Amino acid sequence: MHLIDIIRRFKGGILLASSLVVIENVAWIIEPSVFGKVIDAMIDAASKGTNISALSPLLIWIGVFLVNSGVGSLRRSYDQKIFLNMFTEIATSVLKSSNKQKLSVSRTAARAQLSKEFITFLQYRVPEIIEQVIAIGGALVGLSFFDYRIALTCFVVTIPLLSINILYNRKVVLLQANIHDGAEDAYEIFAGRDPEAVRAYYSALAVPQLKVANWGAMTFGLMRFFLLGIFLVVLYISIDLDDFTTGNIYSIVAYIWTFITSSEYLPELMESWTSLKDISRRLRAD
Repeated sequence: MHLIDIIRRFKGGILLASSLVVIENVAWIIEPSVFGKVIDAMIDAASKGTNISALSPLLIWIGVFLVNSGVGSLRRSYDQKIFLNMFTEIATSVLKSSNKQKLSVSRTAARAQLSKEFITFLQYRVPEIIEQVIAIGGALVGLSFFDYRIALTCFVVTIPLLSINILYNRKVVLLQANIHDGAEDAYEIFAGRDPEAVRAYYSALAVPQLKVANWGAMTFGLMRFFLLGIFLVVLYISIDLDDFTTGNIYSIVAYIWTFITSSEYLPELMESWTSLKDISRRLRAD
């Protein structure tokens, strides 16, 4: 069983769910730029003693906000229906495959539980990947409208960030395999009803999990170091080189924070992806 096979099997529902994610997040990434114009319009209106000039930008921002909120609410309701049904079908397929391979009941049950990560990945991780791609790409595009040097700085920083995440992925993939090896033995360990065996089992299982956490901590620290450079460059450009309005500064800061928070989320997404690849290998029929 491969992720691509699941996507092909349930492509209609997955496509609709992903489309809603795109609409929701495109509206969200536009919001900082639109709201920045609202701030400038209100400041300008206050200085002139009239609120008419601020009405149009305000209505546009409200419209963008409602699209983001409305589509987001619809997606969260729709997701449960499609992905719960999907897991039922996948778990049934796991049982059929295990019967052909003559696996034990405990290992079959463990693999059925592991297969739920496919659902978790499609329901949560895929939308998160789409969100981060739109957030990082949208932030770069948004920043380029204010000053290309800020956008260029962020783009250059993505190169070491991607390199760090590739290294993280290589180190974690073997650790994920060890974690899943242990997960497949859980039922048999508990069937023995030996407290010391259970203690030893979880102590051993904690070793690769701690190593994954340590790699994640190191990756996070390195990424924060490179992201610090963005702040320093943006401060210099904003204060010394450009004459930004209050609304411009709000939009720039919002896009910078979007870029940084989305970049920090990459290691977690990579960890989920490596875990899924190992599970796919285990569920592949011999």
